[in-house]
Amino acid sequence: MNFSQAIQSCLAQYATFSGRATRSEFWWFVLFQVLVLGVSSMLGDVVNGIATLLLLLPALAAGARRLHDIGRSGWWQLLMLTGIGYLLLLFWWVQPSEA
Repeated sequence: MNFSQAIQSCLAQYATFSGRATRSEFWWFVLFQVLVLGVSSMLGDVVNGIATLLLLLPALAAGARRLHDIGRSGWWQLLMLTGIGYLLLLFWWVQPSEA
C-alpha cells in the first residue's frame, strides 16, 4: 500500500474500529499525521488544535485496526494514558501481521 492509498483508506474508515490495518497502511498514516500536525503548528495554535481534533478519531481507529492485525484488542490503546505504555504499543505496532 502506498502513501495516498493508506491515507484514503484510513480517512474512509475514520470511525471503523473493526477489521485490520497492515503495517504499511498504519505507518503511512502516521507519517501523514506528523506532516499535517507539523504544518498546522506553524500556522498557529488554533489551526493546530483543529487539525489535532480532526485526526484524533482516525488515528485511534487505525491504531485499533493495527492491533487487531497482530491479534490484540484495540482497547490496549488505553496504555497511551500511562505514558510508558506507549513503548509497548510501539513494539506491537511494528510487529508483522498474523495469518
